[in-house]
Amino acid sequence: MTSAQAPIVGVAAALAGATPARTALSQFTLPNHVALVTGGHRGIGLEMALALAEAGATVYCVDLPKHPDEGWLKVQAFAAQLPSLEGGSKGRLEYVCGDVTDQAGMWKIAEDIAAKEGRLDVCVANAGILRGAECLEYPGEEFKKLIDVNVNGVLFSAQAAGRQMQRFGRKGSIILIASMSGSIANQKQHWVAYNTSKSAVLQMGRSMACELGAKGIRVNTISPGYIYTQMTRDFLDTRPHLMAEWSSQNPIGRLGRPDELRGVVLWLASEASTFCTGSDIIVDGGHRAW
Repeated sequence: MTSAQAPIVGVAAALAGATPARTALSQFTLPNHVALVTGGHRGIGLEMALALAEAGATVYCVDLPKHPDEGWLKVQAFAAQLPSLEGGSKGRLEYVCGDVTDQAGMWKIAEDIAAKEGRLDVCVANAGILRGAECLEYPGEEFKKLIDVNVNGVLFSAQAAGRQMQRFGRKGSIILIASMSGSIANQKQHWVAYNTSKSAVLQMGRSMACELGAKGIRVNTISPGYIYTQMTRDFLDTRPHLMAEWSSQNPIGRLGRPDELRGVVLWLASEASTFCTGSDIIVDGGHRAW
């Protein structure tokens, strides 16, 4: 879209004498949009999926369990009770069993979603795992497994969605979940595989953004800091001293909450960020600012 084709909003609308209307907040809504979120069964993925549904999107959560658990079903029911947006659009959550390391499988999931809904607008490639081991002793098979999920899985998810965005002519948004660990090394942690994988995601996002920009598909990454999710909790439960240590490593003095990523994913998914691509949005409580 050229500047001449862009909708007249904001100051331009005021100067043009248009009828006054609140357009700033409406840019963050996703009426009738369709989204795919991997790792959407719990944690950050489910939090982001609910945010997109609240904004009006139909959101397909893709994850490994054959069926969603009781917690996911409660969130689905919560989303179903939300009031409709102005204009009648109402978001919802759906669940799909899928393995992000299966390229053909992910392509088929996205194809089926787009065929059913007639479009696919947003992809949040969030699925990932965390493993640690001393770098000189890191088992090769464990390293390969982590890279398969955190790098290949992100690529396959982005490919799956991007192919359908292109097929249906959608100016879509692909959001890859990286980490501050993609551009720093975590103090005292033996995370060579995890840090390597997240660095790869950052470069993947930049590269895909450059290739897909001409197709109207934007690609950005989000780099969270330490967020207190179930995955983080599982790691910290056996290392309780790390909670205070990690909290002290950012100026805010605490770990982040999954809900504190809702705003950034909604911004990147929506019309509010149409000139943002190839960027990495850091949400780390200032960890990298020291």
